[in-house]
Amino acid sequence: MANGIYGNLKGIRNSVIDELKTFYDIRIEGGSLLNTELAMRMADVTDFINREVSVYLSRSGQVLAVAVGNDQSVELPPVEGRRGTSRLSGVRCVHTHPNGNPNLSGVDISALKNNRFDAMVAIGVTSPNFSESVLTFGMITGIDDNEQYEVECYGTLTPTEAEGIFFPNLVATVERILDKQSGSASLAQGTERAIIVGMEYGGGASIIGWSAEDSLEELKQLADTAGAEVVARFLQKRPKPDPAFFIGRGKVQELALYVQQENVDLCIFDDELSPAQQRNIEQAMGVRVLDRTALILDIFAQRAHTNEGKLQVELAQLQYTLPRIMGKGLSLSRLGGGIGTRGPGETKLEVDRRRIRDRIAYIKGCISKVKNVRTLQRSGRAKASVPTVSLVGYTNAGKSTLLNTLTNSDIYAQDQLFATLDPTTRQLELPNKQQAILTDTVGFIQRLPHQLVAAFQSTLEEVVEADVLLHVIDVSHELYKEQANAVYHVLEELGAKDKMIITVYNKIDKLPEGSALAERLAKEENSICISAKARLNLDGLLALIAENLKLKSVEESFLVPYSDSAAVSRLHEAGTVLEQEYLAEGTLLKVRMEAEQVQEFEKYLSTK
Repeated sequence: MANGIYGNLKGIRNSVIDELKTFYDIRIEGGSLLNTELAMRMADVTDFINREVSVYLSRSGQVLAVAVGNDQSVELPPVEGRRGTSRLSGVRCVHTHPNGNPNLSGVDISALKNNRFDAMVAIGVTSPNFSESVLTFGMITGIDDNEQYEVECYGTLTPTEAEGIFFPNLVATVERILDKQSGSASLAQGTERAIIVGMEYGGGASIIGWSAEDSLEELKQLADTAGAEVVARFLQKRPKPDPAFFIGRGKVQELALYVQQENVDLCIFDDELSPAQQRNIEQAMGVRVLDRTALILDIFAQRAHTNEGKLQVELAQLQYTLPRIMGKGLSLSRLGGGIGTRGPGETKLEVDRRRIRDRIAYIKGCISKVKNVRTLQRSGRAKASVPTVSLVGYTNAGKSTLLNTLTNSDIYAQDQLFATLDPTTRQLELPNKQQAILTDTVGFIQRLPHQLVAAFQSTLEEVVEADVLLHVIDVSHELYKEQANAVYHVLEELGAKDKMIITVYNKIDKLPEGSALAERLAKEENSICISAKARLNLDGLLALIAENLKLKSVEESFLVPYSDSAAVSRLHEAGTVLEQEYLAEGTLLKVRMEAEQVQEFEKYLSTK
């Protein structure tokens, strides 16, 4: 019967049946799990007749059937659903418990599994004030080793809170998991479908001149590097970020619909989200949400190969994760798999936090030992007066290719962001036969996560302690000036902005035919234009490095009278004694030392 009332109607007044028939006129709008009107009217009838009332809803929010049971159960009406183990039925059941207990019973969970309902919702009706009623809901969340459905229960919630849950995306997430576990999912192929989201606010440009569109394009390159397939990009304009949803609740709901329609697995934001913002957006959208920082950390985790690199990345990830660790709540964080979704459960949160803090302390200790080794190596090089040159620059500017070309090495170098992460040191021979140490450091990027800067402090100290920095710039990139400014910003954070810097404009072979840009840039002070890949003007670069190092280290001869033997000891400490000869007038020493130290021994300088 159309719009009929099913179940045990014995003893039910006609006025109550008429009221139940009006439930068919109610529609759940906006993708909510449930609306307050339906919950309150169901509670009202249940309070009046002291029997369970069940309503069956389609995914579009339409009431399909209404049934009445006794005070403990309700008979299921014939509701046709979808078939297939990897899909849910497309129907959710909302029912009441007259005894006020909102928790799902064993019968409820069995019905959820047997009928593969999208969800089973139980409203514990509080009498006589049923407006205080609360609810819980359960969902199938996977298939266990015995090929039985697994169920998770969530709540308790008020009807208003339930109305705020965007339910279609939760269902879509569950079906993707079931599809994957049954062996028919596209996700099994390993490519995650992602959307990227940026926001323009505060004048439309960042402090280093990037537009929101430029930054979003770079985010796409980062997502590609991480292995995601970017299916769409969105740019929102607001006066300032929304404290709860960053881009605003309305925009989040709009994206939630798109995510559901296009079977998207991941949403990546081009800004750092607060833990609350990330939690709220995940709850509303029903898919995993990452911010720019988490994405860069994930790429670093893929690129780290040495023990030191892995420790530094793990430290940065733990420092990022600690304030974000939380319970499953409504975000169903155990559903998706992948980054940030696995956890032991709600009751172990404090244990998790303590273990993370303990692990952070342990890793810091390990990195401190590595730092001591690096300090010892640097002191040895300083004692031998071996100058050090560090390559710095924006990611993908060509630093690794330049190191390979100058030192005949074969370290990994590809046209992608953060192709190399672990620092590499090679010996470099200069035109004047002087030996130097050339170090390739991690590439920089705009808004480099501060967790990474802190974690990689021991590695980045190579930059701080270097005698000369080679700032490699990809001159063929349309935003090369902005990229250079981003590097200077990070150098300032490290306290290395005032060091001796040679500006190396790379990839001039990619400039348009007849471009005068390279000629103009070459006229800048202490700069040179090259192509590391095409081996253009490398001799000029080596000569420029040697010229700059001369300002840092010199070789001088000193004649020290025998009466001043302490000066001989000080010369041994100040630099590397290359030759030592005993003459009638005193001890003649040829010493390589820092240029600024020569003045201390000026009275012993010899022209012999």
